[in-house]
Amino acid sequence: MLIDVHGHIGRIIPDRREFIDVTNLIAKMDAWGIDKTCVLPLSEHPEGAYLECDTEDIITACSKFPDRLIPFCLIDPRYGNRPDIDLSHLFEEYVARGCKGLGELLPKMDFDDPRCLNLYRQAGKFKLPVLFDMQDRPDGYGLRDDYGLPKLEYALKECPETIFIGHGPTFWAEISKNVPINERSGYPKGPIEPGGAVPRLLRTYPNLYADISAGSGYNAITRDPSFGIEFLDEFQDKILFGTDSCARSDIKEMNRIVAYIRHLRKEKKLSESALEKIEYKNCLRIISISPVY
Repeated sequence: MLIDVHGHIGRIIPDRREFIDVTNLIAKMDAWGIDKTCVLPLSEHPEGAYLECDTEDIITACSKFPDRLIPFCLIDPRYGNRPDIDLSHLFEEYVARGCKGLGELLPKMDFDDPRCLNLYRQAGKFKLPVLFDMQDRPDGYGLRDDYGLPKLEYALKECPETIFIGHGPTFWAEISKNVPINERSGYPKGPIEPGGAVPRLLRTYPNLYADISAGSGYNAITRDPSFGIEFLDEFQDKILFGTDSCARSDIKEMNRIVAYIRHLRKEKKLSESALEKIEYKNCLRIISISPVY
């Protein structure tokens, strides 16, 4: 069984001809052997508004394939512009309509902004994991943090009932110690130096998980192959499979994360139990969904 914790529909990439509907997502899932996909909205944030896919779109799309697609919801932390605003009316509606997580959270805000902390806490009360994107650059989108991820650590401490799922270039760059400043929002190459913030935080905080989707996740676990295998083995209870597939053309070739997981299984690089946790069991444990066999 394979559950993708990070899927999208809508106009995601700059080429405006690439409009991805739910049928295309199902076709990719069938081609790649993915049983279920968590579908994440993006456009509640101004930074992601051009992507044209909000929570309402996601709920409607997922209702067409309820056994295959799992809707997530998205709420902007700046809603109401107060760090104490009650968001329960939104969470209650989204949970009642089947949403199983919050994300993809990507406002250009500090990770420990009081308005973000308020959102994290309330997501935790409703048992919704928070899947975030972290990027350290002045333009674009993504939550921000300093070297060593102290703001993420503060949130993990302040919101112990909230499950966080890490994703994005800056998050994954910090798998290694001493990341060059010009690579912190990209895909660093070469050997990983032990002592990175991500392994440390995964060891320390039970409410932190990691999503290996997209170029950032794939790069982090393959740039130093032996380290990557050791990382997946050590954190087999914390790693979630995902693709972050965003383009219609993706279906023409095997997704690289899918191919990598198949490689690990074929070459027996990880135990069967570790692979099953990464492929679907960890997702089933933290997201309230039913398995498909």
